[in-house]
Amino acid sequence: MTTAAQTATTESRSEKSGRTAQGGATTVSGGSTGAAEPAATRGRTSIADVVVVKIAGMAAREIPGVYAMGGGLSRTIGAVRDRVPGGRPNVGRGVKVEVGERQTAIDLDLVVEYGVPIADLARDVRENVIDAVERISGLEVVEVNITVNDVHLPDDEDPERPVEARVE
Repeated sequence: MTTAAQTATTESRSEKSGRTAQGGATTVSGGSTGAAEPAATRGRTSIADVVVVKIAGMAAREIPGVYAMGGGLSRTIGAVRDRVPGGRPNVGRGVKVEVGERQTAIDLDLVVEYGVPIADLARDVRENVIDAVERISGLEVVEVNITVNDVHLPDDEDPERPVEARVE
């Protein structure tokens, strides 16, 4: 169910987005043409949505207390995909972005370690993601929404990590 506030936010984001029709790429700098222009301003810079997804995913995972990212189904499918020979982890799992002409909004789905204060963790993740995305991409981050989907308990069996044998 979508609230009026969510609809208004989505419509507002869409109006500002300035998206091009080329695979979700966004123009960051318009640039100009001509030999008389300074070299740094000749041409355009475009950033694809997937770039922001990867930056945000890596930045969120850097924070201690983030156990995994994504909802239950996406983590399960990701674990299977990671086990396939030649497969590699998906750093974008649990990250959704909306990229506009000069701004971006980011949504993160997290699984946190038991015992970690969630409010503090969310603040640290938010700060790290905003810093990394703004520094690397040059886009202004208008919001980072965090959803905590689960808490990893110390005695939970993790299919991604090997279980140590109890006897030798």
